[in-house]
Amino acid sequence: MPESPSRVAIVTGAARGIGAAIARRLADDGLAVAVLDLEESAAKGTVDAIAAAGGKAIALGADVADAAAVEAAVARVASELGAPTVLVNNAGITRDNMLFKMTEGDWDAVMGVHLRGSFLMSKATQKYMVEAKWGRIVNLSSISALGNRGQANYSAAKAGLQGFTKTLAIELGKFGVTVNCVAPGFIVSDMTRATAQRLGVAWDDYLAAASSQIPVARPGEVEDIANAVSFFADDAAGFVSGQILYVAGGPKA
Repeated sequence: MPESPSRVAIVTGAARGIGAAIARRLADDGLAVAVLDLEESAAKGTVDAIAAAGGKAIALGADVADAAAVEAAVARVASELGAPTVLVNNAGITRDNMLFKMTEGDWDAVMGVHLRGSFLMSKATQKYMVEAKWGRIVNLSSISALGNRGQANYSAAKAGLQGFTKTLAIELGKFGVTVNCVAPGFIVSDMTRATAQRLGVAWDDYLAAASSQIPVARPGEVEDIANAVSFFADDAAGFVSGQILYVAGGPKA
């Protein structure tokens, strides 16, 4: 059953890939969606796709690690679409390297987008949720939170988001706000294609190798993640909070 059209969602990192799929799915669910990415122009493709399907969306440009930019973006959403009561913290970057090669800049950049960005976005939107006595925050973690060679920064950030999720669930629950986390496994996306390229492995070989390790014998699609986020954002999930859902094609997580 579609949500009330008055509900407004913000999806960060929504210009492409998982974020774009989530934005499209929430729009299909009946929400107005603010499509946020680093550059506003990059988000327009997702907005156009939502509009073409009969949904309502606006494009926003902001660095989620910049407090002033976040405040301005959230204020614009409230002004143009209405109070945002659904937030999906999806924005993320990778700066993969082995520990002895990883620079402080690589570490700080990943922490800035994933952790600082999720903190700032959640802090800026929670007041609207508390006032409405209803809200949904969904953070995007990863199976890499369990450890992954060459990703000390990314793994630490994604594990940190799980602790962040559980703490916000405790703090905000009494205000009607649930906070949950989706942790994708191997998903076909620009990010996984870039990883294959970085490793010097042909995409088809990389895909086959990854699929062979997944019990359902296929890679994940961006829609698989969007489906999970849609559940957490729905009224039906009102008694589910502080949970980490691994969408990884099997029980390995």
